Amino acid sequence: MIKLTPLLLMLLYGLAMYRFSAWKTARDLDARSSELADPRLRRLLDRMAAALDLERIRVFIYEVAPINGLAAPDGRIFITRGFYERYRAGEVSDEEIASVIAHEMGHVALGHSRRRMIDFSGQNAMRVALAGMINRFLPGIGPLIAGALTSLLAARLSRQDEFEADAYASALLVKSGIGTGPQKSLFAKLEKLTGGLGAGTPAWLMSHPKSDVRIAAIEAREARWNTPRIDK
Repeated sequence: MIKLTPLLLMLLYGLAMYRFSAWKTARDLDARSSELADPRLRRLLDRMAAALDLERIRVFIYEVAPINGLAAPDGRIFITRGFYERYRAGEVSDEEIASVIAHEMGHVALGHSRRRMIDFSGQNAMRVALAGMINRFLPGIGPLIAGALTSLLAARLSRQDEFEADAYASALLVKSGIGTGPQKSLFAKLEKLTGGLGAGTPAWLMSHPKSDVRIAAIEAREARWNTPRIDK
């Protein structure tokens, strides 16, 4: 039993971190958001809702400046104030914003948003365990190595989720009659919109895939969808 004590402590720590992170995220979103009320976007959301046989898709504006979308663990969809203001300024079209919302809906539908909270707590527990183990052999730098290793794992998992949510969004946009054009055009301008953040970071260290890779993946899906089936 004594040998299992460190493992049990790590599991308890991970559970505590998960609950605290979920509570903190929900509290912040509740305090700093309001429901989106935009007639142009509502028309597109209603088309996506009809494609999914839903009565309504609710979207909220999160009052922060960075340009981003967010799928909360409780299933709510958010776009940031910064993103919405770029749309109001004409830098982003209504259909491009709809593609962001479709992408975040993919995270919810595929279970990514809830899993990411669990991953976060698990990564913290793993970071602590690795740091303790490595520190026995390399005193003083164990936490640095453990942090780097867990960050690499987190980035890889996140990139996989992004590709899956992109695929969900492509299918939903096509079914809604919006098409994948806005999805691709947004990715083409995303680096400029965000000020080039991450432009100098190796793709394998980034939590999101490179925009050109995401566009290529969308076009590959389009090619498969448009290839006539030959029944034998």
